[in-house]
Amino acid sequence: MIYKNYPMVSRVVFGRGSFNQLDEILALKRNGRNAPFIFYVDDVFKDKHWLISRITLSYKDKIIYIPTKEEPKTSQIDQLVEDIILKNSELPSGIIGIGGGIVMDVAKAVALMLTNKGESKDYQGWDLIKHAAIYHVGIPTISGTGAEVSRTTILTGPERKLGINSDYTPFDQVILDPELTKDVPKDQWFYTGMDCFVHCVESLNGTYLNAFSQSYGEKAFELCKEIFLGDTLSTEEAQDQLMMASWHGGMSIAYSQVGIAHAMSYGLGYLLGVKHGLGNCIVFDHLEDYYPDGVALFKQMKAKHNIKLPQGVCANLEDYQFNKMIDVAFSLEPLWENAIGKDWKSIMTREKLLELYKKM
Repeated sequence: MIYKNYPMVSRVVFGRGSFNQLDEILALKRNGRNAPFIFYVDDVFKDKHWLISRITLSYKDKIIYIPTKEEPKTSQIDQLVEDIILKNSELPSGIIGIGGGIVMDVAKAVALMLTNKGESKDYQGWDLIKHAAIYHVGIPTISGTGAEVSRTTILTGPERKLGINSDYTPFDQVILDPELTKDVPKDQWFYTGMDCFVHCVESLNGTYLNAFSQSYGEKAFELCKEIFLGDTLSTEEAQDQLMMASWHGGMSIAYSQVGIAHAMSYGLGYLLGVKHGLGNCIVFDHLEDYYPDGVALFKQMKAKHNIKLPQGVCANLEDYQFNKMIDVAFSLEPLWENAIGKDWKSIMTREKLLELYKKM
């Protein structure tokens, strides 16, 4: 048997205030005056002096604000890459993503596409990238997505919503500073935190489960229960714990996979533009037949935090729209195999999936 030799983030800094070490970390990686650092920053921070003032620009370094109302598209990645190539005589010294999963996925995708020819849509899938990315750094400002540790990006292309999954995708450096999550709105905090919780449930209940995935998944699962159902943590402790849950949840799927909620959420995201964390919540709420214990806990968490999920998001869809969502969801074959087993195609039919989508 040949075991997959997965890469991990090679360097990570954790701690309150660790964001202040960014200059020191990047200084060692600068390749000269004409090789800038490009900072992709969530545009929610455009007027947040407490964060932006701590990013030091030298030479041709540039901050680019990334809108996050929609998840990243392959066309957006291609445009960002083209802008860098046209405006710089040398490749950047590095790409730094500061934000949530969207911004970190943008940073990973751009770093990859600067060294791989063609369009990003051509690399949606598994292990299609042939050349190492340029140096890239992830700095999460919200916890739960696991994007800071994962080997994928989530991109919406012209035909499908699917990540660039490769050994070259993970960040070279991650800075985990829980202080950066202090202004996250409650609903977004919940949806993104539940992305982590669903990672754990799908990993721990999957056919791909192994001791490696289980050790990370169980830790993240316990942290999520303490954060979202407990009453003993201070605000700062909860921020610290959720950042660790996100990391462990991302690691839990590194050597296994996610499952039904993620596959169906990709369908919602592709057709309706529903953001990933919210999409997972909308779908997971209806998956008690597949993850009974996890869904029961999810409903407790939802009630405790008085979260009202959108209803009827699929109410007025035409047959061809349902079919497109089903096509997108079914294209993620490893997720279904992890959730149901090798014979999943005979168990999860288009009719069953249609019935589930119609509940939403």
